[in-house]
Amino acid sequence: MTDPSQYDDENQVSNDDYPGFDEPVSKSELKRQSAQQQRVGEQLVNLSDAHLKTIPLDDELGDAVALARRINRKKDGYRRQLQFIGKLMRSRDLEPIEIALAKLQHQHNEHNALLHKLEKARDAIASQGDDAIEPLLIEFPQLERQQLRHFHRAIVKERSNNKPPKAYRELFQYLKGLIVD
Repeated sequence: MTDPSQYDDENQVSNDDYPGFDEPVSKSELKRQSAQQQRVGEQLVNLSDAHLKTIPLDDELGDAVALARRINRKKDGYRRQLQFIGKLMRSRDLEPIEIALAKLQHQHNEHNALLHKLEKARDAIASQGDDAIEPLLIEFPQLERQQLRHFHRAIVKERSNNKPPKAYRELFQYLKGLIVD
């Protein structure tokens, strides 16, 4: 019989002793990874043509995404195609694709933040006039003071006459045209 004291902690072998040895991945973890790959695939399918061209896809994956875009989303074939895209992604490095998707999302968020900033500037010009125009001109010198004052006067006039906010909308389009584009 063997002595149980032979198997103390000092004799235990750890995975650190064998760097090439990996723990087996659980079935639940494999399912989570598969679901994540399908979500990435669905994001690819939902992109516009212009955005999809910026994503680094090989031919096989690109064809699978193109096919999924043509399939009716309410049918079972669409779900199976997404599963197939997830399967294709298992054998590929997802990092470049996820980085490109994150970059697109970041650009989208920056664009939305700029539009919200323009809406606040428009509201400030409409309510405060010259007090709001001066800081805006410092930040965006391409704007014209006289044009901004004209919009402020037109907005005040529209509001006093209870007319539709035509100048209010035009001011936003003016700001957007010179700052965003």
